[in-house]
Amino acid sequence: MNAPMIPLPAARRATVQRDTKETKIRVSVDLDGRGAARLSTGIGFFDHMLEQIARHGLVDLEVEAQGDLHIDGHHTVEDVGITLGMAVGQAVGDKRGLVRYGHAYVPLDEALSRVVVDFSGRPGLVMNVPFKAGMIGGFDAQLAHEFFQGFANHALVTLHIDNLRGENAHHQCETVFKAFARALRMAVTIDARAGDVVPSTKGTL
Repeated sequence: MNAPMIPLPAARRATVQRDTKETKIRVSVDLDGRGAARLSTGIGFFDHMLEQIARHGLVDLEVEAQGDLHIDGHHTVEDVGITLGMAVGQAVGDKRGLVRYGHAYVPLDEALSRVVVDFSGRPGLVMNVPFKAGMIGGFDAQLAHEFFQGFANHALVTLHIDNLRGENAHHQCETVFKAFARALRMAVTIDARAGDVVPSTKGTL
């Protein structure tokens, strides 16, 4: 007797355009991609971090951002986080069959970070990353928090981020973004055993 066929999920892609007086952001995401990235934010190190999300999360990601960088990078980084959160939230749809939870530890030389994510439908961020430097290239390290806060608020996820050790701020930040990517990859995976069930005893997320 042949095993029942498990239906393939519909294409899990989304594109969001978000324009304000401070920024113009366009984000496209494919949760079932291969890690391809096309990124242009005007902040080199931030592009490098977004590339980690694509490559290690195995999502195809396009980000085009024009922001008021003559002031600083705050609005650009925060608004990319918001727009990426909106796109991921649209791409996961009603979350049927979703693993829902994801976690990862990622090292880079002396640095080690842990990220845990829950597609709970309830936005929340707890982030403990004691950066050893205020600037990483042209990137203000404080803006990592703004990025993840924007993402959590608009993807409607609970997100816990901890840098467990590290002496180099570049390494600290990179381990955070890589661990986020791996946790995201786990959480958005379709669980073949779950069928089309929403992963919650409430029946909705």
